[in-house]
Amino acid sequence: MEEFMEPDRAKHAVLPISKFGIMQITRQRMKPEMSINTQEVCPSCNGTGKISSSLLLEDEIEKNLTYLVTHQHKNLKLVVNPIMYAYLTKGWPWKTRMALWKKKLGQKTRIEADTNYHLTEYKFFDQHDEEIKL
Repeated sequence: MEEFMEPDRAKHAVLPISKFGIMQITRQRMKPEMSINTQEVCPSCNGTGKISSSLLLEDEIEKNLTYLVTHQHKNLKLVVNPIMYAYLTKGWPWKTRMALWKKKLGQKTRIEADTNYHLTEYKFFDQHDEEIKL
């Protein structure tokens, strides 16, 4: 068998016949790997499969909104994912998150839904529609 394997360019090893009468031959792979990993990490969860709760996201938005209002930003616009939009605007008109924030901060904030945003993404814009970096 060694003689038959001599013309093979790949590294190989012919193992002795086992007690079951089987001859094993190992051979180095010469072709490139066929299965190429084409996966990307999810931008929403960073590959963990878990995202933060909408309650925590709501608290984070409120904290940033409070910061912007205390730093004299007026006519703010909040852009969020449509699911988060529904969460923030659901309920009786005077009991929505937006209404409670208006009462607490003394300033109305416009909110818009954008399907291009992932669930936990949100951005604030000023009166000139320029994004406010936090």
